Amino acid sequence: MTKYVYFFGKDNCEGSAKMRNLLGGKGANLAEMSNLGIPVPPGFTVTTEACVYYDTHGKQFPDGLKDQVKENLVKLEKAMGMKFNDPSNPLLLSVRSGARVSMPGMMDTVLNLGLNDVVAEGLIKKTGNARFAWDSYRRFIQMFSNVVMDMEGELLEHILEAKKHEKGVKLDTELTADDLKSLVPVFKAKVKEVTGKDFPTDPMEQLWGAIAAVFNSWDNDRAKRYRKMNNIPDDWGTAVNVQAMVFGNMGDDCATGVAFTRNPSTGENKFYGEYLINAQGEDVVAGIRTPQPINIAAKSAPSEVSLEESMPSLYKELVAIYKRLEDHYRDMQDIEFTIQQGKLYMLQTRNGKRTAKAALRIASEMVAEKMIDKETAVTRIAPAQLDQLLHPMFDPKEKKNKIAKGLPASPGAAVGQVVFTAHEAEHLASLGEKVILVRIETSPEDIGGMDAAQGILTARGGMTSHAAVVARGMGKCCVAGCGDISINYKDKQFTAGSVLVKEGDVISLDGSLGEVYLGAVKTIDPELGGHFSEIMQWADSMRTLGVRTNADTPADAKLAREFGAEGIGLCRTEHMFFEGERIKAMREMILADNTEGREKALAKLLPMQKSDFKGIFEAMQGLPVTIRLLDPPLHEFLPHEEDKVVELAQEMKVSVEHLHAKIESLKELNPMLGHRGCRLAVTYPEIARMQGRAIIEAACEVVKEKKLVVLPEIMIPLIGDVKELIMLKKEIIAVADKIISESGIKLDYKVGTMIEIPRAALLADTIAKEAEFFSFGTNDLTQMTFGYSRDDAGVFLPHYVEKRILDDDPFQTLDQNGVGKLVEMGTKLGRSTNPKLKVGICGEHGGDPRSIEFCHRTGLNYVSCSPYRVPIARLAAAHAAIRNKN
Repeated sequence: MTKYVYFFGKDNCEGSAKMRNLLGGKGANLAEMSNLGIPVPPGFTVTTEACVYYDTHGKQFPDGLKDQVKENLVKLEKAMGMKFNDPSNPLLLSVRSGARVSMPGMMDTVLNLGLNDVVAEGLIKKTGNARFAWDSYRRFIQMFSNVVMDMEGELLEHILEAKKHEKGVKLDTELTADDLKSLVPVFKAKVKEVTGKDFPTDPMEQLWGAIAAVFNSWDNDRAKRYRKMNNIPDDWGTAVNVQAMVFGNMGDDCATGVAFTRNPSTGENKFYGEYLINAQGEDVVAGIRTPQPINIAAKSAPSEVSLEESMPSLYKELVAIYKRLEDHYRDMQDIEFTIQQGKLYMLQTRNGKRTAKAALRIASEMVAEKMIDKETAVTRIAPAQLDQLLHPMFDPKEKKNKIAKGLPASPGAAVGQVVFTAHEAEHLASLGEKVILVRIETSPEDIGGMDAAQGILTARGGMTSHAAVVARGMGKCCVAGCGDISINYKDKQFTAGSVLVKEGDVISLDGSLGEVYLGAVKTIDPELGGHFSEIMQWADSMRTLGVRTNADTPADAKLAREFGAEGIGLCRTEHMFFEGERIKAMREMILADNTEGREKALAKLLPMQKSDFKGIFEAMQGLPVTIRLLDPPLHEFLPHEEDKVVELAQEMKVSVEHLHAKIESLKELNPMLGHRGCRLAVTYPEIARMQGRAIIEAACEVVKEKKLVVLPEIMIPLIGDVKELIMLKKEIIAVADKIISESGIKLDYKVGTMIEIPRAALLADTIAKEAEFFSFGTNDLTQMTFGYSRDDAGVFLPHYVEKRILDDDPFQTLDQNGVGKLVEMGTKLGRSTNPKLKVGICGEHGGDPRSIEFCHRTGLNYVSCSPYRVPIARLAAAHAAIRNKN
């Protein structure tokens, strides 16, 4: 028969810290502390396997579980010298959750279990402390009715508050034993009124109700949301820890507290925590009373009384235990303790949650203290945590008025007045105003306004929509796909529920949470200290996967290099065409009726493109730069609003009717699968020739003028057949070699392609014979493989993830089972005919830690991501190398 229950106690412990998958983190650590001889109230752990069985078998307990719980309850009674449901010598229990990874506050707990009217009277006789007994009883009814009987906790809290008001007191501790006793029947009556059920008096019924409730809490909304945020699998389940109660609420020689072995906000190596005298654990966490600092050093006012002062000998014992625990686990610990009548008990230890700043400092200092090695230090920092350091953030002390929630498309914090057009954003920004650009969705034409804005808010679009991708590249805060808002361009306003926000009103965006706040919220700037640089140097020495950046401007390129980028993996040339006179020349080219007209317009664009490329080559200081030739369909460069059409017709000296006809001729039913990428250059090879000339001339001039090494890589997008590549490569090489020959400069350049069509991955061996490098464009490859439009999939993908059809949004984390197979196949086939083929990815997945690990395992040379995700990618690549050592 499967063993579902494991006992822990001073002289009889069946578990250890190595069994966290089975016993959960809390259960494994309670067993470990017992093994170490640390004072822990004995108990037993019901395994995560029992929870998984319960979840997958219609909420039924597995066979044998009830008998095993009874056997271990007898062991617990023997260890404590007390009896469950024995009024003369009552044993009370705590029932707590404990998943294999810490999920603080996400699941449920019941304390003081085993009380009823008879047992409460027996507890009074045994302890001689009526106030303590009735206080524990009323707490039990409050917790049990909420956790097990699904009753709103506020209902009984209101009754408690009314009693305090009646007695003219503010704190629970000021209520007398008779006051608390009088609450018990009132609480029970309210439970009956609301639930229609009597409050259970049988302790065994209470115990099984609590165990079931903890199992059920694995699937409550907050737990599911937390798992989704932290990529915790839904099928792990939680353990249940049943433990003998110890009481911090028996009087002034009792206390309860929570502490960290180092400061979780700053990482400073100082004992940090809070406690309360005459209280139970939830009082500290819930803020029912103001906790006191744990030591003298943390006092902020003379009126505060630390544990170090009130119970000095017990404080010394606690210090010795925390140091022992930190030394044993080799990590900062989050501990919970209770003092019962002068005796200290440890209720929990776990690796403490910490900010990115604290994580870096703790890891660095523990290496210096010789507690851990550098590899361990690097793995202690979650790559995603670094977002906290790289973007502005809201002051956590500030109050916020949340009016809407969308997708956290690009992290950071932004405050500004609302504008609805890119033009207005640029205009106000030029006057020194801070603005938030609010659009139903963005297009490349909005690039100037996006750059000028502090942040971007869109009603439509997903995590890889235009707004999201460009915002991340710019390091701009962005909330995308915010269905909570309804935008009215005509009246220049949007509504969020009952809130009306007009142009000029100030809002704040939290791109890390996807939240929108009314009014201005104070922001604070991140600080990158020496610990960050040190950890990143260690990470770089461990990783084998290169990290490049997606950058379209010299400013982005410079920023990415400062963040440690080793080159540019994707420079999008189309974004350069929307500025000033460039858009006019671009539109002139599109409207031309013949090759001569197009070449005339392209000649105007040539020096502009060349200037851009020179700036980027100079910024990258000899690192490789992969430049993608024109990719989007031409209609994106033309206006669609009537007033803009009229204005353009006048500028181009053509009739409005002619311009409308041209715009209509460029319309496509599915432009993402239409006339774009290499197909544009096949139709209009003069575009590829102009861009190739601009790249190579820029490179030669930088070599000559700045004496820098330049490594241009020309990337042809959307190849589906090798013949496309052969044709366009021939055009580019002819232009490039002629320029290099005439310049007298020695310049090495490469011509390669993006693999973003499934057919290209299937034919990669043929394509690789002509390509010097592959870059997997996983945004397009994902949408073409799934058949999902990445700009529209936000409507249904959340439901697919919620209903577990998909584990993740495939536009955020690479689909390794499907799209990943194409990447693996393309890489293997490509190198079978071209062993020197360099392979990377430049989709948004290049900044996702789990996708980066896949790229490492697949043998890619590099990943490329937005500048602000470069440090995240560097750290994730190091984690991948450490985890996948041969």
